[in-house]
Amino acid sequence: MILGLGLDLVAVPGFRAQLADPATTFREGTFTARERADAERRASGDPSLHLAVRFAAKEAFLKAWSSAAFGRAPTLPHVDLREIEIVSDPYGRPALVLHGAVAAGVAAHGEVRLHVSLTHDEPTCGAVVVLESLR
Repeated sequence: MILGLGLDLVAVPGFRAQLADPATTFREGTFTARERADAERRASGDPSLHLAVRFAAKEAFLKAWSSAAFGRAPTLPHVDLREIEIVSDPYGRPALVLHGAVAAGVAAHGEVRLHVSLTHDEPTCGAVVVLESLR
C-alpha cells in the first residue's frame, strides 16, 4: 500500500549560487560526508548538479513522509537533512537511507520501502519518492 508520494524540483543555477556563497554552511548542514565525497568524485569538477538532485530527493522524501501523516501532527518538530541520505549502488542506481530521528519516525509507520527516482537536465533537476507500507 502506498503511504505517501513526494515530488520536488530544483533550479540548478540558484542552487549552484547558494553552494558557491562563502558565507553559507548549507553544503555541510544538508549533505552527509559520504554524499559530499561522492559528488566531488563523480562530478568532474562541478558537484552542484549531483548535490542539487539529491537535495530534490530529500525534499521529495519529506513530502512523501508528510503526506503519509495527513491530518496528524508532524512526527518531528525539525528534520536534520543529513539524516536523509541518498546513496548509489555500484551501477549508479539511487536509494534512500534514513538515520537517527528520521529513521525512527518513519519506523512508526511499520515496515516500509522507499522508492526514489532522480532526473537532471539543466537548468532543472527533480526527484520523486514513494513511501510504501509492507504490512
